[in-house]
Amino acid sequence: MSVERTVELEGHIIDSGRMQACFTAVMDLGGSFEVEAFDVGKHETDESYCRLRVTAADDVTLREILHELHQNGAVLEDPPNVTLEPAPEDRVVPSGFYSTTNHPTEVRYDDAWIPVEHIEMDCAIVLEPEGGPDGDPRAYTKVLNAIESGDLVATDESGIRVRPPERPRGSDGPFGFMQGGISAERPSESTIRQVADELVETAENGGTVLVVAGPAVIHSGAGEALARLVREGYVDALSAGNGFATHDLERSIYGTSLGMDVETLEHPRKGHKHHIWTISEVIREGGIAEAVEAGTVTEGVMYECVENDVPYVLAGSIRDDGPLPDTITDAVEAQNAIREQAREADLVLMLATLLHSVAVGNCLPSTTRTVCVDINPATVTQLLDRGSAQAIGMVTDIGTFVPTLADFVLESDAE
Repeated sequence: MSVERTVELEGHIIDSGRMQACFTAVMDLGGSFEVEAFDVGKHETDESYCRLRVTAADDVTLREILHELHQNGAVLEDPPNVTLEPAPEDRVVPSGFYSTTNHPTEVRYDDAWIPVEHIEMDCAIVLEPEGGPDGDPRAYTKVLNAIESGDLVATDESGIRVRPPERPRGSDGPFGFMQGGISAERPSESTIRQVADELVETAENGGTVLVVAGPAVIHSGAGEALARLVREGYVDALSAGNGFATHDLERSIYGTSLGMDVETLEHPRKGHKHHIWTISEVIREGGIAEAVEAGTVTEGVMYECVENDVPYVLAGSIRDDGPLPDTITDAVEAQNAIREQAREADLVLMLATLLHSVAVGNCLPSTTRTVCVDINPATVTQLLDRGSAQAIGMVTDIGTFVPTLADFVLESDAE
């Protein structure tokens, strides 16, 4: 005997491909469907509506189909309130807890939809019945290690709806100029100019730009251009690792990066020791800000961050030399610091760093515009494969990208 449920889809479900994705999911999983109602928006910005009756051979198959439809923004007709269960212990969630996507999400509580705050992927949803400023219900995400005993955790997706990013007809949508993922074949200069326009627009609108940078930015000679963007106010926060900061500081103190002169490509005698000597000098001063104040560090990205009050998070790893005093060596503490940066960001530039790009990408909602640039296509591919569907990639040399970007941004600023 077959089983069935009715779901609803609304929004720009045709242009964004959500309706087709739902039809495909039902058929691929062995179910069938009947469109009971379909109202098509008649103008470019009008939304559409579809009511779909889904049929499957058994409850297990139906649950699998409904899960896939849920990921594409479908919601049950007459949805129930969200199912909540108290966490039995600190850092322990109820079995079958709802694991979040990075799309804007709402939970149904007391017959009303409540937006989930601080949305990011792979978290639990906690609801406080009177947690809002006026005693209203409040829902928000928590990572598993932050769960406290007694937290009311969402455990069933039937009372939850997600809203994947959409693109109305006739609109490029967010970052439409690079719609389509990864490519090394687009005209680089025109694409970089469009990224520059996004950067300038974000700054003019009072938005926050987060730069995620790897050591290759310094090794390639692009550090000076990134420092210019910081100095001119186009970078509001920096997320990096011990290696990036060390080689940027090394360049200021010794004129080298990983022991190599980035301008002449020569390797000075004992240059291989410059990075560890740099760390030693910064430790001696007490930290990066103190090294800048003492005149030990006189230029570079970290120098400009200190001089222009641009906050930075340096997250450590097991590979780090030293590390620098400013490096956060506790992984959970570093995650939380990155998470705070990600929540404030309106535009994220990920520059030549796989591990940091994935780490920050995991903390970003799908509404945050993100550009990932790397010479290796696998870096961008891995970021998208992790679920950062909002990220768009450009495969090019970082040593060309950052200086060209800075030139276009500052050229626009001068006009």
